[in-house]
Amino acid sequence: MDFTALRTAVEEAELVDAHAHNIVAVDSSFPFISAFSEANADALSYAPHSLSFKRSLKEVAELYGCEKALDAVEEHRRVAGLEAISSRCFEAARISALLIDDGLRLDKMHDIDWHRSFAPVVGRILRIEFLAEQILNEELPGGSSWTLDVFTEAFVGKLKSFADKIFGLKSIAAYRSGLEISTHVTRKDVEEGLSEVIQAGKPVRISNKSFIDYIFTRSLEVALLFDWPMQIHTGFGDKDLDLRLSNPLHLRAVLEDKRFSKSRIVLLHASYPFSKEASYLASVYPQVYLDFGLAIPKLSVHGMVSSLKELLELAPIKKVMFSTDGYAFPETFYLGAKKAREVVFSVLSDACADGDLSIPEAIEAAKDIFSQNAVQFYKIDRAVKSSGSANSVSSNFVKVKSNDSENHVSLVRVFWADASGQQRCRVVPAKRFNDIVTKNGIGLTFACMGMTSFTDGPADETNLTGVGEIRLMPDLSTKWRIPWVEQEEMVLANMHLKPGEAWEYCPREALRRVSKILKDEFNLVMNAGFENEFFLLKSLLRDGKEEWVPFDSTPYCSPSSYDAASPLFHEVLAALQSLNITVEQLHAESGKGQFEMALGHTACQHAADNLIYTREVIRAIARKHGLLATFVPKYALDDIGSGAHVHLSLWQNGKNVFMASGGSSQHGMSKVGEEFMAGVLYHLPAILAFTAPIPNSYDRIQPNTWSGAYKCWGKENREAPLRTACPPGIQAGLVSNFEIKSFDGCANPHLGLAAILTAGIDGLRRHLCLPEPIDTNPSSLEGELQRLPTSLLESLEALKEDDLFKEFIGEKLLVAIKGVRKAEFDYYEKHKDAYKQLIHRY
Repeated sequence: MDFTALRTAVEEAELVDAHAHNIVAVDSSFPFISAFSEANADALSYAPHSLSFKRSLKEVAELYGCEKALDAVEEHRRVAGLEAISSRCFEAARISALLIDDGLRLDKMHDIDWHRSFAPVVGRILRIEFLAEQILNEELPGGSSWTLDVFTEAFVGKLKSFADKIFGLKSIAAYRSGLEISTHVTRKDVEEGLSEVIQAGKPVRISNKSFIDYIFTRSLEVALLFDWPMQIHTGFGDKDLDLRLSNPLHLRAVLEDKRFSKSRIVLLHASYPFSKEASYLASVYPQVYLDFGLAIPKLSVHGMVSSLKELLELAPIKKVMFSTDGYAFPETFYLGAKKAREVVFSVLSDACADGDLSIPEAIEAAKDIFSQNAVQFYKIDRAVKSSGSANSVSSNFVKVKSNDSENHVSLVRVFWADASGQQRCRVVPAKRFNDIVTKNGIGLTFACMGMTSFTDGPADETNLTGVGEIRLMPDLSTKWRIPWVEQEEMVLANMHLKPGEAWEYCPREALRRVSKILKDEFNLVMNAGFENEFFLLKSLLRDGKEEWVPFDSTPYCSPSSYDAASPLFHEVLAALQSLNITVEQLHAESGKGQFEMALGHTACQHAADNLIYTREVIRAIARKHGLLATFVPKYALDDIGSGAHVHLSLWQNGKNVFMASGGSSQHGMSKVGEEFMAGVLYHLPAILAFTAPIPNSYDRIQPNTWSGAYKCWGKENREAPLRTACPPGIQAGLVSNFEIKSFDGCANPHLGLAAILTAGIDGLRRHLCLPEPIDTNPSSLEGELQRLPTSLLESLEALKEDDLFKEFIGEKLLVAIKGVRKAEFDYYEKHKDAYKQLIHRY
């Protein structure tokens, strides 16, 4: 066979080096001989007698044109200088992008920016254990001691602060306690582990297994939020590592945890000598990818070839990636690149000779392994320009966020939602945002949480006035490029009295606080998924006045209605996808010009955040198309209403525990599921003050409109306000979640979910039971069933009579909410047609 085309492709392929470390100064105490071996101390004296040492030294000497001797190479390095030899090595390696794990601390190592002189793009991989150690080495204010909660807040907050600043995370758990990582380590074990680490003194070195496992699990959770990969050291290394515990098969608990089924995990170093095991894992787990740096070039030629062949025995080529694992010395980058080209050519040409690949397939495989897989995996945007017959990467090789259409950002919108459920924002120049706002926030009046839907001033009974100021502190984990406008970003804000001190009126903090109670008392997490109903309206001029009328007049699930709106929805879905918001389905609803879009479920805090962004996306893109999208509950009193039905489930250690485990439940739900749902049903009249927050909400909640007008629950009963659901894929007789219909688009989603959580926790604490389900239209049982509040005033009275919410929501915030609701009722009672203006606010 003629392998000329394959050889050319391999030699000219651009290289993305996805795993490397910092280079050190020439006078570093780290010995140059370590460039050729993982050994240290006395064992390093035997390194010159290894096959890889002899081969590598010869190749470096040939590159420099000096004698093939260690001292001759070292002398050449001293005379030429670090910049010169680095340029020589990187030019010969032809590395286009370099991702550096700077957690390997070496004497006189250069910072990441220094490396930018030698590769078009240099990015950072963040080592999680190093970050945790940095945090614990710091002193807490006032001499207070580290607790698990304080550490977790600092660690997760610091991780999230690296949004848009890193390409991924890395763990060296294999070096510390092994890869048999438990994702369900108990709080007691973690606290004891933290205590052991602290008692060992400074500088902190974390080696306690429970604490390592906890750090890894929390990091993987954050990685999922940002879609970051997690690199994991596997296989061989220096003698600090117990090789028996670095077999990637030990990762089974992580890989089987459903919470992390969408994560992206990279097994580094070809997992040598466990390359076959790594290949197997990559073939059966969609989240597992492979990187063969270090194995190439540290093994013999036979070892390198056989290791890569073992990786490719089962693993998809699209999951195998090149890196040098270069460190300390530029020569390690050169050797890694040189040998990788030779070994990849050898392996792919053998695959062609064996009949596994054709030459064109082998050429494509080479490009994938050397760059394309990493470009896609690490979300690197590359601009390739032609340079003769070869491809080189221009200097605008950049990190890409999935919705990043332009690199320059000029403005940042800082969003919050107030007690009336209105979404508001402040806009600041990007430079000020980065320099000032991220640290000190934006000033905002206390009155912001006392405003109503009819006026931008605080309601009388909220105890909030224009006196006093808070800080809007951006939550950087929610910062995204705005999909519908260029050069702008958006971020959700927390409300603080001063940076670091949460304001008790903050809705996001209220939901966080109640979620923490559920987690601490019952080890449960509530997931939520919203169905967004909204009207699309178009503008008409009648007698010189603007009127907003329905987009169309078609019936439920009308294909023609969707066809008419299809261009808009293609933009909406693309925008939501860029924000990492899952859309499960959409369709035309029963109202004139009405549509519904169902979002995927996620942890309730993220679900509430996603709902705010979803509303913004739909409204903004509708505006681009000359339409007005409104989520108001009852746009037209003679038409159907719009809700924000929410589906809820309980999760424990990555498993849905709302659903019964087997046939033990007559209703298909677990005991905790029933108790939680019973609490929600018990407190539902008061919950409506949060989830149906304006008088217009009660025009929607009427019998025979699928909005849930009576206090009851049912199995797949769409007239009940609480409905258990058995979606496709769930075993017959079981239910995976329950739906609350009495939730609409004017509700602040964080406050609404906080109220629901509060009621559910009460149900769990008191072990409440559900009454029998209603399997008929509840309106046919009038007189037997309690009618839910028919007005905002009635739900407000129910809230006043229900003492539970004060404990969870907070007394001051509750007073403000009641004050806003009272003002809403009074105003719209006097101004019957004023609801028509709500389309411009919701």
